[in-house]
Amino acid sequence: MRVREFAVDLRTPLSTAAGDIERREGFLVAVDVAGETGVGEATPLPGWTESLADCRDALAGLAEDDATGDADPESALEDGALADAPAARHAVSLAVADARARAAGRPLAAALDTDPHTSLPVNATLGDDGPGATVEAAEAAVASGYDCLKLKVGARDPTDDAARLRAVREAVGPDVALRADANAAWDRWTADRFLDSVEELALDLDYLEQPLPADELDGHAVLRRLHDTPIALDESLSAVPAERAIASNAADVLVCKPMALGGPDRVRDLAARARDAGVDVVVTTTIDAVVARLGALHVAASLPGDRAHGLATASLLDSDLAADPAPVRDGRMRVPDAPGLGIDVDAVFP
Repeated sequence: MRVREFAVDLRTPLSTAAGDIERREGFLVAVDVAGETGVGEATPLPGWTESLADCRDALAGLAEDDATGDADPESALEDGALADAPAARHAVSLAVADARARAAGRPLAAALDTDPHTSLPVNATLGDDGPGATVEAAEAAVASGYDCLKLKVGARDPTDDAARLRAVREAVGPDVALRADANAAWDRWTADRFLDSVEELALDLDYLEQPLPADELDGHAVLRRLHDTPIALDESLSAVPAERAIASNAADVLVCKPMALGGPDRVRDLAARARDAGVDVVVTTTIDAVVARLGALHVAASLPGDRAHGLATASLLDSDLAADPAPVRDGRMRVPDAPGLGIDVDAVFP
């Protein structure tokens, strides 16, 4: 097992209700399994995962154990050694899955499911900017082929956010799906005001994501009962057990970040339980580098359903670790058909 540290800057800071994201730092992991080398990525994001320092320590400890023969990466996925470090576990889980898919000569999506999607619709993510800038960005995204837009909200008065969404709806028309993400910024009274406004304006949101704090499942369930707008949970999946989130009737959609949940295996397990409960799943990144983005793409492609996923974040980065074999074209990402993730190991781990 080998570990390499990296850092990539965003082109411009992404404004969210939880603060600006300006830089992403993390670790690449390479493991040898079944005669092949697979790669994974750990890009922690505090609030969703462990800290960068804790991620570093978890991977360093595992690499040391692997070198001395005291443990191996695959066993660490099963024995709970990475239980408190989901980003570190994600890197190892993805690297193992990549290696096994390469050994089988199959794309990772096909190794995960016998009938995967070959391409997926994705949403464009727009930051929490003023109305004019938001409309301009929305029009540019639609002109480039996106038919689903996700807008950050929550940093201003909810009626102002509703007005921003109305301006976007008027600019892009009724056929473009709009999503709003509050990043757990509101209390229930504020979320009620926002939902009252968007429903009065007939903005027809695809869903409102995480309006309330992560542990307030009962509040999200009340919002679902009182309003027609579907509710999605994101941060809650990192704060409460997945079984509880599903059983609480708090969500129409679960927004699953492989990095925050601990790897592709955990996303697929959660997606199966959600599907049995009648809850949809959308896979998103945590604004990751190319290895983790590809992992999320393959995982999303292995799941049923036709919702747009939140994978189109490469354009937010000023640079990347290697060329992206799955760029967004006309609002869709095509799943690489090469074995594993579809990226040259030597390109990201020289």
